[in-house]
Amino acid sequence: MVADVVADVEAARARSAVERGVREALQSVDDPEYPGVSVVDMGMIEALEIDGDRVSIELLTTFSGCPAAEMITADVAEAVGEVEGVADVTVRRSRRDWDTARLTDKARAAMAREFTVAVALPSSPAQCPCCGSEALVEQSLFGPARCRAVHRCKSCGEVVEVLRA
Repeated sequence: MVADVVADVEAARARSAVERGVREALQSVDDPEYPGVSVVDMGMIEALEIDGDRVSIELLTTFSGCPAAEMITADVAEAVGEVEGVADVTVRRSRRDWDTARLTDKARAAMAREFTVAVALPSSPAQCPCCGSEALVEQSLFGPARCRAVHRCKSCGEVVEVLRA
């Protein structure tokens, strides 16, 4: 009886260590367009299942035609596959739509600070990453990536990209 309890406790610790390792591995995978901003902070991890030594991940991309989708999928699989206690990793892309509300505050702040990218949330207008104004005027629907548009801030005059859902 005591041996069963000890075995259960050790199994729970092992599961916990694997889960912690998987979560740390996912946090280490950056979105290739935003070095230093993880796929976790981008809100790209839709689901995570750990069953013993098998891990299944459902990944969202920022838009369906994302040219970095294969790279991100491979990076996630590689990082998680290196976690001690993980024998098999399956990464599948979700058919659900990603939107900017999935971004963490940390991601939004890094995007503004490091990349001069504003984030348009579904419920509120984007703010200029330079001055904080909401006076952004779209200059071009098409930016350097399909999910970003080019705007100019009427307050400070800066040209900024706006990530949209």
